[in-house]
Amino acid sequence: MSTQLPATNSSGYNTPNSELESIVPVHPTAVRRPNYITVQSENTVYTDDHITAKYFNRGADVVVSDGQFTILPTAKPYEFQTTRKVGKTGLMMIGLGGNNGSTLCATIIANKHQIAWHTKEGIQQPNYIGSVLRASTVRIGTEPSTGKEVHVPISDVLPMVHPNDLVLGGWDISGLPMDKAMERAKVLDYDLQRQVKPHMALLGRPLPSIYYPDFIAANQEARADNVVPGTDKQVHLEHVRADIRRFKAENQLDRVVVFWTANTERYSDIIPGVNDTADNVLAAIKNSHSEVSPSTLFAVAAILEGEPFVNGAPQNTFVPGVIALAEREKSFIGGDDLKSGQTKLKSVLAEFLVNAGIKPLSIASYNHLGNNDGHNLSAEPQFKSKEISKSSVVDDMVDANRLLYKPPVLGATGKAAKGEHPDHIVVIKYVPAVGDSKRAIDEYYSEIFCGGRQTINIFNECEDSLLATPLILDLTILTELLTRVKYRGEGQTDFAPLHAVLSLLSYMCKAPLVKPGTDVVNSLGRQRNALESFLKACIGLEGNSDLLLETRIW
Repeated sequence: MSTQLPATNSSGYNTPNSELESIVPVHPTAVRRPNYITVQSENTVYTDDHITAKYFNRGADVVVSDGQFTILPTAKPYEFQTTRKVGKTGLMMIGLGGNNGSTLCATIIANKHQIAWHTKEGIQQPNYIGSVLRASTVRIGTEPSTGKEVHVPISDVLPMVHPNDLVLGGWDISGLPMDKAMERAKVLDYDLQRQVKPHMALLGRPLPSIYYPDFIAANQEARADNVVPGTDKQVHLEHVRADIRRFKAENQLDRVVVFWTANTERYSDIIPGVNDTADNVLAAIKNSHSEVSPSTLFAVAAILEGEPFVNGAPQNTFVPGVIALAEREKSFIGGDDLKSGQTKLKSVLAEFLVNAGIKPLSIASYNHLGNNDGHNLSAEPQFKSKEISKSSVVDDMVDANRLLYKPPVLGATGKAAKGEHPDHIVVIKYVPAVGDSKRAIDEYYSEIFCGGRQTINIFNECEDSLLATPLILDLTILTELLTRVKYRGEGQTDFAPLHAVLSLLSYMCKAPLVKPGTDVVNSLGRQRNALESFLKACIGLEGNSDLLLETRIW
């Protein structure tokens, strides 16, 4: 089959109907299910438009005096209101033609049209394995007659957009058509590429993107043949805003999620008077200041258009002025950096060791990969962004156990001001031969009982884009849901939107962006528990309880 490629940039828009029929049933992770969960409680009310639920946020205030801890349990009442109708949602990716963007488009097409393909292992069906929302479950209670726990897919707790329904588009500094971009990525099996190629061709070319050579590696210049001309950053901002408006109007969308999955940028310098306040960052764009990065410009464009922006890379897109602007405009932002492999495992293993009373003394992490992400990260400024993102993952777990680690010293500088931490090093090397198949090697060197030592070595080989792509879907779907959730506290008359910084996205992010003035939680278990508890709170259920009291008593 052959399809003539569009002569102009088309932004991707919608996928065509398929003439291909699958020979396998729909995978459980891609099945459409009706809204079959109903909570029968005085705390939960269903109408045609909304689910409204009462919830008590239980905690404790702790006062420390002369080494004594006085604890006062608290219970603050809230109500959550979730709009039941899932609007038509678009996903505009910056980096549409990269490994992640092209893989996401191709796999959504495969799922949407039930395209099965042959591998050396046999017939493979499309699925959404790797997606937390589509491929994992949450416990909602027990079945009275058997006492067995009941689990449902997370995506069924509240109405969420189905990945197959996302309208796809976006930008890329490379103008390669999407079918050719998929081939260049070398991620998917040939037989799958062969079958989705006609559909990918009809997605056309990505929209021209913003290219400031100073922010990404010089080795990316050869790909930059599809860029918005000029150097006026205010003009660039208006250009991107117009792209978003046009994409939304032409596809009759209710919501557009703008997602950075392009190259890692270098860190932007935080300069007082330039990017420290909302007004200053807008003025910096108007003045085309050199420290306004492409990702920051895209974030500001989305914020001003009232559409959520998610940063899937490690650079500091969200300088203080961008966060302040999002708060002022009541627009949603989230990130940073997709947490797919080594860092996700580290957030689990470090927590396990510390919670077991074992003291990690050093964590050494080595990676090599051969895709374009690795090529870009071979430049030192871009690597530093990734190193910062990866290195902070154990901080909160160390801070929670000062029996093992010395606390910060008041008034001190340097390491003493931060307190004792494990030695932590991250190395990333570019090895073209391995392509998208990333290798990650970790060594955990720990102190155990009475001066003993323990060493744990882990070798992890993974296909980078096939781990990252489901996270883009999760972040997009969850972001869209959170735009439909409002709350009100005691004494409030009207429901209000959630805070602009969507910290509930933390489970999928290496360096979670949180509300200013609040602590970052990196523990994967706590992040997952927070997400589950929030979704259950929105239907009037209490958070997770592993007490299982009925199994402990007569």
